[in-house]
Parts: sequence; structure tokens; C-alpha cells
Amino acid sequence: MVRLILAMLVGVLIELGAFMEAMIVFLVAASTDFLDGWWARKFNQVTKLGRILDPFVDKVIITAALVALVGAEGSCVQAWMVTVIIGREFLVTSIRAMIEGKGGDFSARWLGKWKMVFQCAAVVASLLVLEEIFKQAWLTWTTIVLLWLAVGMTVASGADYVVQAIRLNRDDSQSS
Repeated sequence: MVRLILAMLVGVLIELGAFMEAMIVFLVAASTDFLDGWWARKFNQVTKLGRILDPFVDKVIITAALVALVGAEGSCVQAWMVTVIIGREFLVTSIRAMIEGKGGDFSARWLGKWKMVFQCAAVVASLLVLEEIFKQAWLTWTTIVLLWLAVGMTVASGADYVVQAIRLNRDDSQSS
């Protein structure tokens, strides 16, 4: 729940133009995802609620930052990019609900984890490029490349989840 509050705070800080503060809060929120998952696995505290809330909060952290960045002039974040990312999140969440509602396992895959890494890197770079002291051509180009990689990984991981869902659905229907 703390991560959810931090995600909302990131969006507010971006709206207020406090980009460095937003980046720090974003990094704390995003890095606690790793710690949360590690803790749950190490101490065998994986719960159904946690399996639902963890990816939900991840999506809120990323989308809150990206939606706010669309409105920040010079962030390099384009509305179509955020639309692709949010669309993929809706699709995967729907598929996950369908598969797990039938008792199947639709855990995160490595491509999805890499997608999150690139999305986080793109958000951090976008926030840095908005700070006057970091306004440099190389950082702007790096931000653009990271955004394109994030969008590409988003599409690739979405396709990977769709293929996994088709396989699981096919295996389920053949065993019936």
C-alpha cells in the first residue's frame, strides 16, 4: 500500500514541476518492488492478494509517472507511447484474470520483467531531462532511445503473454 501512495505522489510531484523529487520517490517506489518480491519468496509469504496487488501497483507506478510526463513539456514522452503501454497492461491484466480465474498460473515472465526495467529507465531519464542542470543533447537522445526500447519491450512482452495464454487455453481445452 505504501508503494501505491508513492506512485500517486510521483504523479503529483511531476504535475508540480518537482522533477528531481519525483525521480527520487519513483526510484524508491520502483526499487521496493524488487525488495517486496524477494521478501515474499524468501520468507514464504506469497499470498493471493499479493499476487494481485503487486502487478497492479507496478502498473500504477509506471502509468502515473508516464501520464504525468506526457503533460511535461520536454519530457520526450508521447501520448501514443503511453497509450500502447496502458493498452498492454489492460490486455495482460485481463488475460491474467481469465487464466488465474480458471485456477491456472499466469506468473510474470522474464520479458515482462525486462519491460519493467526499460520502462523505469525511460521514466528516470525523462525526469532527468526535465531538470535544467541535465539538459544535454546526449541525455535527450538517450531518453528517446529508452522510451522506444520501453515501448518495444512492452509490445514484445504483451505478445509473449498472449502466446502463453493461447497455449494454456489450448492445453486446458485438450485436457477437458
